[in-house]
Amino acid sequence: MPSFGVYDQDRGFECGPMQFIDQAEIQVQAGDGGDGLVAFRREKYVPAGGPSGGNGGRGGSVILKAVENLQTLLDFRYNHLFKAENGKRGGPNNRTGASGNDRIIEVPCGTMVFDAETDAVLGDLVTPNQTLCVAQGGKGGLGNAHFLSNSNRAPEKALPGLPGESRFLRLELKLLAEVGIIGLPNAGKSTLIAAVSAARPKIADYPFTTLVPNLGVVRKPSGDGTVFADIPGLIEGAHLGIGLGHDFLRHVERTRLLLHLIDVTSEDPIANYQMIQDELQAYGRGLSDRPQILALNKLDTLDKTGDDLEALTQKLEQLSHAPVFQISAATRLGLDALLNRIWQTLDSMETEGAGINVHQLE
Repeated sequence: MPSFGVYDQDRGFECGPMQFIDQAEIQVQAGDGGDGLVAFRREKYVPAGGPSGGNGGRGGSVILKAVENLQTLLDFRYNHLFKAENGKRGGPNNRTGASGNDRIIEVPCGTMVFDAETDAVLGDLVTPNQTLCVAQGGKGGLGNAHFLSNSNRAPEKALPGLPGESRFLRLELKLLAEVGIIGLPNAGKSTLIAAVSAARPKIADYPFTTLVPNLGVVRKPSGDGTVFADIPGLIEGAHLGIGLGHDFLRHVERTRLLLHLIDVTSEDPIANYQMIQDELQAYGRGLSDRPQILALNKLDTLDKTGDDLEALTQKLEQLSHAPVFQISAATRLGLDALLNRIWQTLDSMETEGAGINVHQLE
């Protein structure tokens, strides 16, 4: 899965990142049912022609469909109204009107659908080709042939078609990634995902370089691909909307494993670790209980002694009850051991369940 980019006919994908939109509000309008028809047989050799008005056709429904080739809700930024076709009116000779075509709306895998007025969850589109009917088309009206009876041999009554459902929806995209890379701004998350995958996020020596999540596929030794997500830097108060973290914490919800990156050159790595844990706890939704692996990054610029580094590692292990690795994403130092632990942890989670304690793998 590539990082986000926009195709340009002359320059290919070199024209910069695609605008990443992970929330949208739309209105969907299903088609109305067609009206029933009042008609009578008028045939030369049928002197007692009866009612022959057909029923109206069903209105088209609005259906959301998850597809793999979309990674953003950008298509809904300027197009907010989606309508299905109305059913056709019934015809003579008991002919039922044609049903309206359904409106199929493609959304990225990982899209959650809410009723914007009640905030009720209507569905969660996770797997490719999964569908969700969000507005049901109206039923067609009955023609006068339906009302024929012994007491009424020539009914002149027909019913109009029923209106289709109309809804306001809120769409929220939560990226589908097995491993979420979290940490404070400038912890080296973008450098790490660039080092282990083909993703090429923006990297610079200042905070909040990453403004949108970056996805990268990292190959296992078996050849299978695992999706990593570089989540924009969290800061204190992220769960309250401070900084960028509140907008993107939702993307961590779907990850099976968190890779917590800590800048070993920072003034207080322990306090930085605790700050991120506090934000995960405050955000809720089970993020603080998600299995984690910690990595002390930027060993290539470290001025601490070996004893200081080992003491820091041990203290973090005691606090987190999780394995702590020493790496340099810039020079790839220690990445092989880190990735091996990630593969080992994911494999163990598949066989033992998501509640595994990764420290048991020591």
